[in-house]
Amino acid sequence: MSPPPLRLRRSPSRGRRQRPGRASSAAAAGFGLVLPAADYTLPITGDRALARGWLWLALAALIGSGLFSVLLVLARTPGINTWLPAGDFFRTALVVHVDLSVLVWFVSIAAVLWTLNGRAARSPAAAVCGPLALALCALGTAMMAGAPFLPGAGAPVMANYIPLLDGALFRAGLVVFGAGALVLTLLTMASAPKVGAAALGDSALRFGLNASAVAAAVALLAFAASLALTPRDLPDKAYYELLFWGGGHALQFVWTLLMLVGWLVLTQACGARVPLPPRVVLLLFALALASVFVTPVAYLAHDISSVEHRNLHTWAMRFGGGVAILPPALAVLVAVASTRMLSPTQRPLRAALLASMLLFAAGGLIGLTIGGANVKIPAHYHGCIVGVTLALMGLVFHLLPRLGYAAPQGRLAVMQPWLYGVGQLLHITGLVWSGGYGVQRKVAGAEQVLRSSGEVAGMALMGLGGLLAIAGGLLFVIVVLKAMRRPD
Repeated sequence: MSPPPLRLRRSPSRGRRQRPGRASSAAAAGFGLVLPAADYTLPITGDRALARGWLWLALAALIGSGLFSVLLVLARTPGINTWLPAGDFFRTALVVHVDLSVLVWFVSIAAVLWTLNGRAARSPAAAVCGPLALALCALGTAMMAGAPFLPGAGAPVMANYIPLLDGALFRAGLVVFGAGALVLTLLTMASAPKVGAAALGDSALRFGLNASAVAAAVALLAFAASLALTPRDLPDKAYYELLFWGGGHALQFVWTLLMLVGWLVLTQACGARVPLPPRVVLLLFALALASVFVTPVAYLAHDISSVEHRNLHTWAMRFGGGVAILPPALAVLVAVASTRMLSPTQRPLRAALLASMLLFAAGGLIGLTIGGANVKIPAHYHGCIVGVTLALMGLVFHLLPRLGYAAPQGRLAVMQPWLYGVGQLLHITGLVWSGGYGVQRKVAGAEQVLRSSGEVAGMALMGLGGLLAIAGGLLFVIVVLKAMRRPD
């Protein structure tokens, strides 16, 4: 049944009591707008045991990423960095940190959501493919994380989206992880539930999750096309930059769609009503998905090494991602503004939601100020990526009870998103500050060439924020592990 249409009525009287956290924001503001009763509760129909396995891999990736991020922050912090080797040490730590915190963490949480959203395995092949995908991704992660500590690790190559160590073990680990991601994506698409004809909240969420899996398939096809088309006689940096550029841009649609699903689910879980009909949500998800298909057009219409090929990917990401994000963001803000008297288990969810939106907005605004290859670029990237990460952290909090664990609650659980988010906000503020002085990206130690007190202060703020963010990431792991020790 379709949701009822919007209609106007007189605002409730000021003395009339409303259910805590359930009132429509518009009515609470006195606008008299009656909203469709859309329910954006995440449907769960898949294999919970397999989803728990993916969650453990996600936590392991965060722990490993946190260890390497400590080295990164110290290597860039004035005074402390003189005690550490620079150059390849910093870049090697940066490679593993990025791949664990972005690639492995995001793919693992996507796998949790796709697994819970899918149909239970109905064939022996499907029953084998789920654990196989997890095993391959876990093995590939271990190979990539262990490569820096073994002989022949290879030189770090700072390619965008997927940096790597150009050694046999790391490359093999990346291939094994990619094979696991391929099996996961194919299984997800094969077991994806039907959305249905009715425009309901859960149908919109299913469409968003299914669309993110399609975007992942497009990204994998783009990586394969780049591997076939990129000239191998290019220098390593140029070769890997072209190899990962198209697929890396397509992956951003996967993360964006998952973040939007997360925002809607967390808003509903906080007891608020999202003032956005499911039909509109479906349309926005479809717009983001349609933009993903600019990726194959870029490969068919332009040479892979051309400026036009590169710019077409960037344009699609800015247009499709930007247009699809703004309406849900505004609707969620209006809805969350009405929440009152939250339960102890809802407070961490709202903290993660608000911190996610703050960081993503900050990253987007910083992107408008970029000019030149300085540290404003990682500031923009960190803001947006951390916005996605916080949304996924909130989803983990929300899903723990549905996976058989306890619900995170208490001051530490509420503080964690803010500690992580504020730390990252200080981190990117320091980078923007230093970027205004022209401090270059992907360098550390003496290579930063910090000449003025302003440059030193900016990078010191970056270091302080980075350490707070590391503490916030560690606290997330502690809160989640504590909840996992107490069955619900």
